Amino acid sequence: MFEYDDEMAVEFIRNYLPLDLKEKFTDDTVYYILDVICEFYEKRDWLDDDDEEKEEQELTRFIIEQAAKDGIGQFTEEEIKLVLVAEAAYSDTLEIPE
Repeated sequence: MFEYDDEMAVEFIRNYLPLDLKEKFTDDTVYYILDVICEFYEKRDWLDDDDEEKEEQELTRFIIEQAAKDGIGQFTEEEIKLVLVAEAAYSDTLEIPE
């Protein structure tokens, strides 16, 4: 497995996003979201493999709430889900092909 690189992840995510969201999700915003994702899992100290949809909804809400609270911006669930899909796609590139 290759090592997760935040800089490469941010570049990958921004390239993955549709053109109309690239301006809204600056490098700094994506770094912030990656930090909030880590915070979410550190606070919970678990992954819920039994209900991934519920976990994704909780994570999405957590990111939206934290971003609003920290003055980073207002995001819709759909926008955050696109970022999460892009982050997952980046993580998949770190897997060694079988």
